Amino acid sequence: MNITQHVERGCHLFPDKPALIFEGKTFTYAELDRLANRVANGLRELGIHRSDRIALFLPNIPEFIISYLGILKLGAIAVSLNAMLKSSEVKFILDDCGAKAVVTTAELVKNVPQADLPQLKHVLVTEGTAAEGTSLAELMASASPDARAVEMDRYAPAAIVYTSGTTGFPKGATLSHGNLISNSYSQQHCCGMQAEDRILLYLPLFHCFGQNAVLNAGLNACATLVLHRNFDLTQILNSVATEQITMFFGVPTVFLVLLNMDLPKDRLKSVRFYFSAAAPLPTEVAQKWYDKYGMVIHQGYGLTETSPCASYNHDYIYKPGSVGTAIENVEMRVVNNGKEVEPGELGEIAIRGPNVMLGYWNRPFETAEAIKNGWFYTGDIGQVDQDGFFYIVDRSKDMINVAGFKVYPTEVENVIYEHPAVAEVAVYGVPDLEKSEIVKANIVLKPDCHVTEKQMIAFCAERMAAYKMPKAIKFVDSIPKNPTGKVLKRVLRDEAANEAALKKGNAAVPAIAKPIPLVATAPTPSNDTSGGVLKSLGNIFKRRN
Repeated sequence: MNITQHVERGCHLFPDKPALIFEGKTFTYAELDRLANRVANGLRELGIHRSDRIALFLPNIPEFIISYLGILKLGAIAVSLNAMLKSSEVKFILDDCGAKAVVTTAELVKNVPQADLPQLKHVLVTEGTAAEGTSLAELMASASPDARAVEMDRYAPAAIVYTSGTTGFPKGATLSHGNLISNSYSQQHCCGMQAEDRILLYLPLFHCFGQNAVLNAGLNACATLVLHRNFDLTQILNSVATEQITMFFGVPTVFLVLLNMDLPKDRLKSVRFYFSAAAPLPTEVAQKWYDKYGMVIHQGYGLTETSPCASYNHDYIYKPGSVGTAIENVEMRVVNNGKEVEPGELGEIAIRGPNVMLGYWNRPFETAEAIKNGWFYTGDIGQVDQDGFFYIVDRSKDMINVAGFKVYPTEVENVIYEHPAVAEVAVYGVPDLEKSEIVKANIVLKPDCHVTEKQMIAFCAERMAAYKMPKAIKFVDSIPKNPTGKVLKRVLRDEAANEAALKKGNAAVPAIAKPIPLVATAPTPSNDTSGGVLKSLGNIFKRRN
């Protein structure tokens, strides 16, 4: 087996069908396969062999997909790097995986410290001209367009996807060909992807959501992928209309922005399927979307370490608020101290199946901590009902300890989102001498809305137990997120600690620079706050940090 046999199948069945559309240029399945073959043959001529690690330090451009397919056709391992990383961060990952080559752009190559990377033998540059490195286009031009994907064992590593590193150094989740193939088929089946679909892909390709749940699943369905460099609202809306997008995959922030724009109902009329992932989808956002468009924003649950999909709240038995049941061939359970709990009880979610990663690259201790007897322990707190439907409560490490009482940020966030003036909110814990921790909320208000801290606390007091209430509220212009829309709560905790230190005249050194939010809050919010069938909808498809 080899995951890239999906593009070879598309080439055989639909050679002239558009596989990829990017900024006005179309690549048919036959063209995409030939370009991937040229990459595979070019890498072979450079001395790249099976199991060598080749890094992709690229934005969302066709060369990412072409190189990814070529690397895997050869039997080498594709290593994804966040295109926003800086030199020291790039060095850490390339050192960690022992990359023999890296594919990057003329703009990003400055962040590849070649002199400090003795294992790195080749730097291949695309999109622009660089003073250093080899042109990827020239390498491909001199290589044969004919190749076949080499047969790989199902447990052979195919891709290393690094976690976001929000709690320390990033770890490389190593995914096998069997992982990717199994999960691609499951995602295709769950979402109902068909060859006739036109799938929007603006999510970062270096992330498991964009790379496997959308790219590989879409190619597996022989669908057409409409690629964007990033989420540019105007371009995305134009693309939906001109390319007649039928499947829209996004993160909660994107759906929030679209709702706040108050678009005409027919602006997205070609879309038949919506899916939100990578972070919690607020219940109010899900409800308002359904009220306006009459369509569910489908959700599921998974992590980078599960390739990523683990569960899906499917059409034929749909439960609002749930992340659904385990996908085909996958088992899920809720455990406490290693023992499975009764339905309705809280515990840690554990997953077993063909989607669970091989382990963390070069991290045997961390792997052994995470995977026990074939079960991957997610660190997510959840519960399961009598019908086997799972519900995510929160990340265990984000849980707030208020004088011995457990407070789950998602629960508090969902209440605050009920306030009509709130555009975004992030709840987190900050140290407190008396209570161990107190609850703090950073809130972005909708345009032209004004609420005081006292008013917001009073709003919460009417809706939740006293120990869950925010004791401090900070009104902000934006909330820090990683490129997939996941709120960086460690950054918020660091900021709070720094502010506290400043008050004492002893400023702390920030652990990380404040990242740029994925998208800005858009104007003109929808005022629909009605309830209904989706009132409790809104839990998560998260990845492990």
